[in-house]
Amino acid sequence: MDGLSGVSTDTREIRGYKSISTLITFILTNLIVLFPFDIPILVPRPLSNAFLDTLSKFRIIPPRRDRSQHGDTIDPGKAQFWVRLKFPMNFVTAPLIADLFLLAILAIGRKEVHDGTLGANSILPYNIMIFFLTLAYIAISIDASGLIRWLAFKVLQKGGGVGHRLFFYLYAFFFALGTCIGNDPIILSGTAFLAYMTRVSSNIVHPRAWIHTQFAVANIASAILVSSNPTNLVLAGAFHVTFIKYTANMIVPVLVTAIVLFPFLLYIVFAEETLIPLKIEMHQLTQEEQAKVPVNPNIPDGRGIAEEQEKQHVNDEQGKVLSLEEIMNPFVDREGAAFGALIMSATLITLLAVNASDSGNGKDVPVFYITLPAAVVMFCWDLGSGWINRKKTREIARVGREEKERFRSEQARQAAAGDDNSSESLQQSQEGADGAIPLQPAVSENGDDAAPELASSVAKLVPRDDNSQNERSTSVVSTPDGKRELDHPASSHRPQALSGDYKEKRVFSERVSSEPISEEVVRQQERPTLVSLVESFHRWSQETFPTVTAVLSHLPYALLPFAFSMFVLVQGLVTNGWVPVFAYGWDHWVKKTGTVGAIGGMAFISTILCNFAGTNIGTTILLCRVIQTWIVIRQDAGLPISDRTFWGSIYAMALGVNYGAFSTAFSASLAGLLWRDILGRKHIHVRRLDFARVNLPIITIAMVVGCVTLIIQIFVVRTNKPFDS
Repeated sequence: MDGLSGVSTDTREIRGYKSISTLITFILTNLIVLFPFDIPILVPRPLSNAFLDTLSKFRIIPPRRDRSQHGDTIDPGKAQFWVRLKFPMNFVTAPLIADLFLLAILAIGRKEVHDGTLGANSILPYNIMIFFLTLAYIAISIDASGLIRWLAFKVLQKGGGVGHRLFFYLYAFFFALGTCIGNDPIILSGTAFLAYMTRVSSNIVHPRAWIHTQFAVANIASAILVSSNPTNLVLAGAFHVTFIKYTANMIVPVLVTAIVLFPFLLYIVFAEETLIPLKIEMHQLTQEEQAKVPVNPNIPDGRGIAEEQEKQHVNDEQGKVLSLEEIMNPFVDREGAAFGALIMSATLITLLAVNASDSGNGKDVPVFYITLPAAVVMFCWDLGSGWINRKKTREIARVGREEKERFRSEQARQAAAGDDNSSESLQQSQEGADGAIPLQPAVSENGDDAAPELASSVAKLVPRDDNSQNERSTSVVSTPDGKRELDHPASSHRPQALSGDYKEKRVFSERVSSEPISEEVVRQQERPTLVSLVESFHRWSQETFPTVTAVLSHLPYALLPFAFSMFVLVQGLVTNGWVPVFAYGWDHWVKKTGTVGAIGGMAFISTILCNFAGTNIGTTILLCRVIQTWIVIRQDAGLPISDRTFWGSIYAMALGVNYGAFSTAFSASLAGLLWRDILGRKHIHVRRLDFARVNLPIITIAMVVGCVTLIIQIFVVRTNKPFDS
C-alpha cells in the first residue's frame, strides 16, 4: 500500500519518560471524555468585579447589576469573598489540554502537530473535516426545511394506530433516511418527533423502545455510505478504499443486520405491551386545531403562546394536545426541501463518480472539492430564500413575540391576584372609590407589595395609578430618534423602547436598594454593548434568515477541535512507539486465530474502544494507524497478509466503529451526546446505566449478525492470495 514508507515499527521508544507520559495522557484524556466534569476555580470577588467593570467600561458587557448608585453591593453581609467559576473538562477541552501538555514536556513536537492536522500516511484530517462539515450543512438544511418531520408524519399516518406496524414503518424509514443523509439529521428531527409521538399516546408508558431503536438503526444505516459518518471517511482515506467499493462490501452485512435485528427488538428486547402496544391510542385534535397553519419552527417566537403553554403543561392534557399539533401539522418548505434533496443527490452521485475515476491514476482529488461548492450553493439558496421572505418571517416573529408578552402579563396578573388575598378587601374598596382596575394591586407605589417580575410584567399593559404624593415619575429611556425623555406623567404608559427584560431588572434594583437608581446608572444600563449588539444581530438573523441561522447553529463545530486534537494525540502514540506495540500484538492475535479471529477480534476491539478511546472517531484514527503499522511489520518480515484477512479486518472495523455508537456510553459517538441533549430538552432523561443496559442486547445482536454475515461474504468473494498493497 502506497504512502506507508514513513511508518515506524520501532518499539524501543516506549521505555522513555516521554513515551510513558504520552500513553498515560492518552488514557486519562479518554477517561475524561467518557466521564466529563467541571473544575471549580475560586476567584476573589474584588478581582472578578474589577475584571467585569473593565469589560463594562469598554462597553463589551453591560454594567454589573449587583451595585447600587453608590457602587456598593446590594447585601454586603451575604456577599462571599470568593466567586466560584467552573472550567469544563470534556471531549473538547481534554484532548486540547493533553496536546498542550505533551508539547510542553516535548513528548510531541512540530511533526506530530503537522501530521495530525495536515495529514500523514493517507489520512488527511483537514480534508475529512471540511468534507464532513460541508456535507452536514446540506443535510441539516434539508432537515431545517421540515422534510424529515413531514415524512415522519406521513409514516405515522400510514402506520395508523397499529403499534407493531407503525414500529416497522418508522424502523424502515429511519434506516432508509440514515443511509442517504447520515445519522445526524435523523438525530436532530427524528428524536424530537418520537419524543412528541410517545408523549401524546395514552398507552405508551415509556418511550424507551422507540428512541433506542431510532438511535441504533440510524447508526447502523450510517455504515453503508462513506459520506454518512466521519469514521468511514477516515477508514476509506487510510486504505485508499473507493466509495463504491466500500459500499459494495458493507451493504450486505448492514442490510442483514437491519433485517435480523428488527424481530429481536420487537419480540424480545421490547416485547412489553407498555412499550410497543398492539394498538396505539392517540389524543385527537379538534377541527379548529387541525386547521391551523403550521409555522416554521426556525422563526423565533413563531408559535406564539403555544411555546409558553407547552412549557407549563409538560405532563397534562393541554401539553399533549400542543405536542400533537407539532407532529400532526408539520411545517415543510417544499421549495427548500426539493432543492436540498436535488443538491444532496447530485453531490453524492458526483462523489461516487469522481472517486471511482480517480482510483486508477493514483491521484485522489480531495473530496471537499466537491462538497464545498455544493454547500455554498445550498447556503446561497437558503440566504436568498430568507431575504425574499423576510417581511413574512419578521411579521410572524413580531406577532408571536407580542402574543407571548401578553400571555406572560396575563399570567403575572393572575399570580399577583392570587398572592394578594390578604389585601383583597382594601383593593375592592379602592376600586369602588376611584375606579381602579383589578390589575392595580400588582404594582404598588414602590413595588414592595408584589414580586418584581410580576410587577414589571403587569406594568407593560397597565398604567400606574399613583394617587400619592408623587404626581409624576421620572425615567430615562432611549427613543428611536436618539433623544431621551424625562419626567413623564405617572399615568402614562412607558415608552416601547424600554424592554420588559430591563424593566424587570430595574424594579428588582429599586426593591433592594435603599435609594432609587440614579439616572447615570440607568443611562449606562441602556447604552449598547458588544454583547447586546451580538444578541440583536442574532435575533435579526433568526427573523430574516431563519433557515441559515438554524443550520449554522446545529453544525457540529465541536467536531473540529476534538478530531484534530485526537489526530495529534494518536500521532504522538505512533512516534513514541506505542502504536507499533499494539500492531505487534494484533499480528500475534491474527497468526493464532486466522481470518475468523481477525474479523471477530477487530469487531470486538473497535466496539469496546468506541467507549474508551475518544468516541468512535478517536477509535478509528487509532486502529487505522495500528493496521497501517501491521502492514509494514508483515512487509519487513516477508510474510504477506491474505486478501481475506486484511479486508475482513478493515470492514469489521467499519462495522465496529459505526455500531459501537449505540453500545454502553453516550460518549461513544458525538451523535450520542446530541441525542441525549435533545431528549433532555423534551423532558426525557436517559441515565447512563439505563443507556448501557438497554443497548447491551442490541449491540450484541447487531455485532454477531454483522460479523457472521461479513465472514460468509469474505470467504465467498475473497481468496487466500496475498493482499496487494
